[in-house]
Amino acid sequence: MRMDMLIKDINIFNSYFKRFMKGNAAIKDGTFYYIGAGELDAFAADRILDGKGKYLVPGLIDIHLHIESTMVTPATFSYGLIKNGVTTIVPEPHEMANVFGISGVKEMIKASKECVADMFYAIPSSVPATSMETTGGSIEISDMDELMQTEDIICLGEIMNYYEVISDPECKTNKILSHIRSHYPDLIIEGHVPKLLDLDLQKIIHAGVNSDHTHQTVEGLEARIAAGMFIEIQEKSMTEEVMDYLKENQVDERFCFVTDDVMTDSFQKRGHLNVLLKKAIQMGMSPEKAIYACTYTPAQRMRMHDRGAVAPGKVADFLLISDLQSFDIEQVYKNGELVFDSSQPYVQEASGRQFPEHFYESVKLAELSETDFNLSAPDEQGQAECRIIHVQNGSTFTSETNDWLSVENGELRWEESPYGLIATFERYGKNGNRAHGLITGDVLKRGAVATTYSHDNHNLLVIGHNKQDMVMAANEVITNQGGVCCVHDGQVLSMIHLPVGGILSEEPMDIVSEQVEQLTEALKSLGYEHYNVIMSLSTLSLPVSPALKITDHGLINVNEGKIVPLILSVQA
Repeated sequence: MRMDMLIKDINIFNSYFKRFMKGNAAIKDGTFYYIGAGELDAFAADRILDGKGKYLVPGLIDIHLHIESTMVTPATFSYGLIKNGVTTIVPEPHEMANVFGISGVKEMIKASKECVADMFYAIPSSVPATSMETTGGSIEISDMDELMQTEDIICLGEIMNYYEVISDPECKTNKILSHIRSHYPDLIIEGHVPKLLDLDLQKIIHAGVNSDHTHQTVEGLEARIAAGMFIEIQEKSMTEEVMDYLKENQVDERFCFVTDDVMTDSFQKRGHLNVLLKKAIQMGMSPEKAIYACTYTPAQRMRMHDRGAVAPGKVADFLLISDLQSFDIEQVYKNGELVFDSSQPYVQEASGRQFPEHFYESVKLAELSETDFNLSAPDEQGQAECRIIHVQNGSTFTSETNDWLSVENGELRWEESPYGLIATFERYGKNGNRAHGLITGDVLKRGAVATTYSHDNHNLLVIGHNKQDMVMAANEVITNQGGVCCVHDGQVLSMIHLPVGGILSEEPMDIVSEQVEQLTEALKSLGYEHYNVIMSLSTLSLPVSPALKITDHGLINVNEGKIVPLILSVQA
């Protein structure tokens, strides 16, 4: 019998026993045909590989991520995935959807068709994430129906507006959930439910949301699993306590590892899902259990029954490694074909424009001036008590603090205060909305930064300590049709051009990685103290991430789901 490939003398991971078994493998037409310890005399093959006792592991599967968070195109993202052993992903393009609506989703899917890594898309469920922001596009129920009919959709992406789900039966998100459950009862529904416990948590599950990928504690993890939720563990949830719980309890079928958002420099230097797998092993999880959580359980969660295991009929996506503890990847095979070899050059192919022309013209905002960063006060003179966003290293959550600022000639004298100004400007040409706030904590201490890469609405977000630098940073981004610009004392320290929708670069991975690294260093040089400064910056406008954020509608009290004023009180 003719096979495309035979692999001899290899330790094969068996997902059903969760252990390695020494044997041989035969591959035909891109799938595994035979796995076992028997002789391969019955087969003839075009290629024979001597495994030399190495380990054969299924291709890694990441079921929750956003390509746009890496600021690159699907083709560049796939290039990065493959060398890190990730052969299948479930991306949710809600960033492109926030900029372009359904066309953003369709163009991302189209751009993924020829990628080496398999990309099975999730429908963005929360575009916009709330009613308290302006976006370039939206995803309505009719759009979801169209995507279900015209595209290969695997799930409904994360339900983000958890507050409305549990508090407003008539909200848009509950209407979406009702529609999906009645019209597509088998469609998987993903969730985003930070900190919810007890009745509120179970309200979310009752509404149809049965997974969570947000920051976990042992208390929250146990409550979710007890209620039937599937848990997707990000690196930030890999605390000693959480990992001990996962190691010591029989919950292997109830969790997997996911990346969610990976910065380009981390992707280039550290890796992707394999980073979490290695970290789990370093934290004492057995290699077999860690591999299971990066292959079999994510495949089962998404009902991808043709992969996630090495067995007859399964897609022949696999990795070869020599040492389980280091988990250094030597080769990657996709559909039985070698696509990465660590001993050979691995070069990204150049590509031209990959999106329609109007995707490069999405910033419809006039250049700004210093007056755009004035803060008006209700009285001419005196003091005003203000809300202030407090940023803390270690989390993208913020808190609220209050303080008094001087008022002169009807304006808050914020430049003379210890606080920075944060401002956001609607950039789609829809309503001209703008909002201002104050910011402190482990954030910029001098200079300014401006960005159109600001979750999830991707309006222009500007933070700074003087108007001149803020104007320069903002206008650099506006005139370049999107990006991130850092300025100090009238000098541009760093600039990332993001011409596709103001959020993606078409440069190769190594170039974008270098730009992201330079931006990170520039922000840190201006006093930003955070384990992920770009993610911290970009989520300051995310009104579903606690506790005080800002959109073009104003300051948002996330926990209460409402707009709140900057000024609390004034005194003469």
